Amino acid sequence: MAEVKEFTLPDLGEGLTEAEVVRWLVEVGEVVAVDQPVVEVETAKAMVEVPCPYGGVVTARYGAEGEELAVGAPLLTVAVGADASAPAAAEGSGSGGADGVVAEADGADAAEDGGAGETSGAVLVGYGTGAPPARRRRVRPTPVPAAAAGQVNGVASGYGRHAVTPEVPVRAEAAEPGPGPVPVISPLVRRLARQNGVELRTLTGSGPDGLILRADVERAIGAAGAAAEPSAAAASARAGDAGEVRIPLRGLRGVVADKMSRSRREIPEATCWVDVDATELLAARRAMNAAGGPDAPKISLLALLARICTAALARYPELNARVDTEAREIVRLERVHVGFAAQTDRGLVVPVVRDAHARSAESLSEELGRLTGAARDGSLTPGELTGSTFTLNNYGVFGVDGSTPIINHPEAAMLGVGRIVPKPWVYEGELAVRQVTQLSLTFDHRVCDGGVAGGFLRYVADCVEQPAVLLRGV
Repeated sequence: MAEVKEFTLPDLGEGLTEAEVVRWLVEVGEVVAVDQPVVEVETAKAMVEVPCPYGGVVTARYGAEGEELAVGAPLLTVAVGADASAPAAAEGSGSGGADGVVAEADGADAAEDGGAGETSGAVLVGYGTGAPPARRRRVRPTPVPAAAAGQVNGVASGYGRHAVTPEVPVRAEAAEPGPGPVPVISPLVRRLARQNGVELRTLTGSGPDGLILRADVERAIGAAGAAAEPSAAAASARAGDAGEVRIPLRGLRGVVADKMSRSRREIPEATCWVDVDATELLAARRAMNAAGGPDAPKISLLALLARICTAALARYPELNARVDTEAREIVRLERVHVGFAAQTDRGLVVPVVRDAHARSAESLSEELGRLTGAARDGSLTPGELTGSTFTLNNYGVFGVDGSTPIINHPEAAMLGVGRIVPKPWVYEGELAVRQVTQLSLTFDHRVCDGGVAGGFLRYVADCVEQPAVLLRGV
């Protein structure tokens, strides 16, 4: 007999707690192999194809495309050991309800032992599919007669939206603080209530033993909406014909909002800036690319700026740091991982060049190009979007001269570069037209004072105006 196993959304690492279903790669009734990607999800940091650790027939999918799922919520169920020629029978064994109720039998540990012959080598950030992690039991059923055991075997263990056979009464455990237990099992029901401001303790459940179901929460939401209609109508009247469009702050946009807010809330930042003659830097770049020949990879201007920043951080290590607010300590970092702001169709992302201090200008240019391409097609991994120690922001590509960047928390500094444009400039005592840009440095005033920040920015400016200054440190 086929064993139905549940596969939940794994921990994708980097502190991510939810992901949005972008595209299902399998259909109900389809046969899947071990480690076959089954769904494409979008986290706040990257697009990820999630492989399934089980081989068999897909009996149910959970979450429509565009829906957000929490880590640990069910993704799909698979009938392991099912005959591939009989998908319809397998589909019937995994049909799920919409109430978010599930029974977990005392023999659910078999899900960890079953299919021992099918091993998996696929690993995502934070989880490996070779052995499912131990899971805290959410529901404990009462013993059932042998005649009903076959019915229980048709339900996957875990939690989610599966139907419960009537012969198996369930008991909800207390999951929220306060006097008395709250009869809710499904985390999806809790999330729905939390998002809509519904107090679960005020509801009377319509499920077995007073269990609160999704339908109960939806009824409470509907009642609250009806009560709010008069005030909503008044607000609409005040708005007149202007109208409004509400865009949820979720996914990448939500993470950017949270990070920027946290940066402004926690970091006492200050900004200093300077106008710089970049004519010689542009000439040096042309000479480097000409020396490499027509077939050699070109060195980008951003790569040269990143190389200058790593040299400046070697002189002023105070800015390659972060603040541990709990320990009240400044943590200086030995390695330099340079992040750079990249605008994509998904929004602003900050890919990270690892160990930038150990790379040449050519190596930096190659890695910057690779990460930029991956950012545009949405294939960056979470690891390539985290861990930067210093950020370079070239907002000059948008045609602006200056800005006061918000520090990429928890870093200590960010260098902004404006557009390079021809301007009148006093050069060697005479007025000339030169290629001028503005550099701005936003820094955490807790890690250093203005003298260090000014020294860092002045060194960067000197290297831009006279690239030969870099040779002193080579």
